[in-house]
Amino acid sequence: MATAAVQIPSYNRVEPGSNQLKSAAYPAQSHPPPKADVHKIASEWAESLSAALSSQNYENLEQLFLPGSYWRDQLALSWDYHTFNGPEKIISFLKSSPHGSRIRCISIDDSSTLHSPQVSPADYNGQVNGVRSFLNVETDVGRGPGIVRLFQDQQDGGKWKAYTLFTAMHELKGHEETVRGNRPHGVDHGGKPGRKNWQERRTVTENFEGGMEPTVLILGAGQGGLTSAARLHQLGVPTLIIDRNSHIGDNWRNRYHQLVLHDPVWYDHLPYVPFPSHWPIFTPKDKLAEWFESYAKLLELNVWTQTSLESASWDGSKRQWTVNLERKKADGTTEKRTLHPRHVIQATGHSGEMSFPQIKGMEDFKGDRLCHSSQFKGANLGPKGKKAIVVGCCNSGHDIAQDFYEHGYDVTIVQRSSTYVMSSKEGLDVLLAGLYEEGGPDTDDADLIFMSIPNAMLKRMHVDATKEIARRDADLLTGLQKAGFKLDNGPDDAGFFMKYFQRGGGYYIDVGASQLIIDGKIKVKQGQEITEVKPHGLLFADGYELEADEIVFATGYENMRGTARKIFGDDIADQVKDVWGFDQEGELRTMWRRTGVPGFWFFGGNLALCRYFSRMLALQIKAMEEGIMKYEDP
Repeated sequence: MATAAVQIPSYNRVEPGSNQLKSAAYPAQSHPPPKADVHKIASEWAESLSAALSSQNYENLEQLFLPGSYWRDQLALSWDYHTFNGPEKIISFLKSSPHGSRIRCISIDDSSTLHSPQVSPADYNGQVNGVRSFLNVETDVGRGPGIVRLFQDQQDGGKWKAYTLFTAMHELKGHEETVRGNRPHGVDHGGKPGRKNWQERRTVTENFEGGMEPTVLILGAGQGGLTSAARLHQLGVPTLIIDRNSHIGDNWRNRYHQLVLHDPVWYDHLPYVPFPSHWPIFTPKDKLAEWFESYAKLLELNVWTQTSLESASWDGSKRQWTVNLERKKADGTTEKRTLHPRHVIQATGHSGEMSFPQIKGMEDFKGDRLCHSSQFKGANLGPKGKKAIVVGCCNSGHDIAQDFYEHGYDVTIVQRSSTYVMSSKEGLDVLLAGLYEEGGPDTDDADLIFMSIPNAMLKRMHVDATKEIARRDADLLTGLQKAGFKLDNGPDDAGFFMKYFQRGGGYYIDVGASQLIIDGKIKVKQGQEITEVKPHGLLFADGYELEADEIVFATGYENMRGTARKIFGDDIADQVKDVWGFDQEGELRTMWRRTGVPGFWFFGGNLALCRYFSRMLALQIKAMEEGIMKYEDP
């Protein structure tokens, strides 16, 4: 898409002639500023902000922000994530911080056409216009990017003020990543008898031989574990990933037969090694598993598969863990190792343990299979006409029901509440196009634009986006309702993203199953709880009994605290804060940030969130290890 199409996130865009977003997200502004003045407008505002912060004259900030404005910050103002709504909260935070403002300087970024100050329309018809500029942010200990969106305050003589400001710290001074001009030499030439070659050195490092210890132990070799290890490796932090599976990627490889990612390739790149240009738009699970294995090798990540954590304890006085591991090695032997990492990252997936309801009669089921969706490998080949029930109507439930149908089963999907549904084509076009698409901006830039929208504001925007998706999907949604499938529009009518951020589920990105439901090829049992599992089916609260040869419970997963309790015990689990969902400022709770237990971190999310927040988590750990950040620092 042309550069002009990425001036604003695509979820800001609505059909020509509509001005819904004017009232929903941005203040009114009738005419765009002259192009010659855009650079001056942004520069003067940045200089004023920088002066107010450096002089600690925080009262002056009130003249730089619109009422109801937002400042979203990630590690630049403090060692945490914050979103401040309104100048009063911004000033209050800075005054209460023992360090004042850690930001030392803010300037506009002129490094590219996209970054430079420019007119930024917030709707198709240009009735809402402002100035958007990328920023350079320097703190007392690091550097990072920023984005500001400026509008005129008609109540204050037309002064240009910020409606949204985003700041982040992406690198530590003196501890930059070993990339580009800072890349390692890779070899010490000559003159050193007995020196090891790359493979020998790699073997020693990978196995932590000779008394070596990892500073960070990561549980899980999925996207969370791999991306956080990759970031830590580039910061020089010794890191070990352990995983119970036989091979890297098995967390995807071992899932149901027809699984394909519902997010497109442009949204799913991993740090340092993006998917190649020939990669399919939607990645099959086994192809992703192969990529994960290659990724770990290319980035020289230390991964022990077939390794289980036998016990773990935290010593607050020594500030280290003692973990006992059992590892099955490549030669078939088993070894036990005791390690003392200073940090443990639980990267077992943001959803935690499977949520498998215990229902009367389960042990009496006489059919071929009763399992959770995470245990489902695929529909069986066999005589047509077998009956299958899928309990649950999110992505996995629909995909499994579709798989059953394609293998000749008579399949019914059980929907107990309601589901948000959008088609893959229309939903992703409205929500991601212009940011994550062929010809779109660089992935890092797309991430910054996306992150620069505070979640409260994103939610209001997505109310309009959800209406637009529903307009485009009108026939599909009407057909589902006629088939007895109950729909919702997500939290406060804000659709897909908000359901994901607040619940982690409750949605289906349609890739074909909806039409099968509309056509009656997948039946629906809606609105009734299951009271009993019968020998050959399910009994519902209304007295109806549904026959089945196979039953799959696509009932989701528990909170990550449940997994922490299972692995680390009640003492750790009781200390950690709630995980996922929004805190009072609209930031996700506890994920990628301090948990309440020193040296213990949660990491999860889709590939895009792991790509971005892996950097933020690695920076916090590196800062702690270098004595730059203390656990108690605000």
